[in-house]
Amino acid sequence: MVTAEERTQRARAGGAGGGLAGRNPVYLGIAASACVSASAMFVKLSGVNAGTAALWRCLLALVALVPFALAERRRLGPRPARAQVYDAVAGALLGVDFVFWAQSIHDVGSSIATVLLNVQIAVFPLLALVLTRAPAGARYWRTLPVLLFGVALASGAVGHPEPGSSPVSGVLYGAAAGVAFAGYLFLTRLGGGTGHTVHPVCVSTLAAALTSGTLGALWTGIDPAPGWGPVGWLAVMALLGQAVSLVLLGPALSRLAPVTSAALLLLQPVLAVLLGVLFMGERPTVTQFAGCALVVLAVWHTSRGAH
Repeated sequence: MVTAEERTQRARAGGAGGGLAGRNPVYLGIAASACVSASAMFVKLSGVNAGTAALWRCLLALVALVPFALAERRRLGPRPARAQVYDAVAGALLGVDFVFWAQSIHDVGSSIATVLLNVQIAVFPLLALVLTRAPAGARYWRTLPVLLFGVALASGAVGHPEPGSSPVSGVLYGAAAGVAFAGYLFLTRLGGGTGHTVHPVCVSTLAAALTSGTLGALWTGIDPAPGWGPVGWLAVMALLGQAVSLVLLGPALSRLAPVTSAALLLLQPVLAVLLGVLFMGERPTVTQFAGCALVVLAVWHTSRGAH
């Protein structure tokens, strides 16, 4: 029988140097971003609607997460109740993010949808400022207008969109997804530091399944049997872009400044654009590429003051 004192000592040991909690948080954030960058591509390849993609990715991720979460609970003991509340609320926001982001992929393509998700970079420090009084810094305020203008260009809402896309709805859904994702990141950071890495992701994914299933059923409908091909693409996405990436993000976010946490996700739009062009045949216009570059430069400039 493991005592409460032993569990606390194990959690502290994990945070000091064991498991993911002891790894360099910058490297964890970079690895998580690399995993997420391909997610939109897999959603597009599946060919299913937004609600179906969001719900199935959660259910498939739970298959991988639950055994590891149970093993972690046996090793470290239960996660504090307050932290689990953060996990559940964060997961509810994540489910909203999944549905809107999947719809944005259909409207503007996998590469641009991932760029639009970076609205969270503008929202995350604001949440930290309002709720925890963590200062965003002068660089953030100077760069924010440039970042938002870059998002508008990248989506095609300003300038010339890619033929066949729906830039107005795409930017609205992408922005909504980014705001929800910022809330997820913020609450994940607040609930971190207990030594648990898989358990919080499992709870969040379960909550995301409930909210994405409800929103998807009311809005786009959900296909209960999309076929083996679509399920296969969603399974790959759920494993890399959700289970692995979120497990890596948790220990990173709890030990990084808010602006640094957001800035480390910079690799997502860069890699997503490359993957969309190389493998999906997407052809963003010159103004959209300019918008992507503005987003990247704005985030880079903001993050310089955070390291």
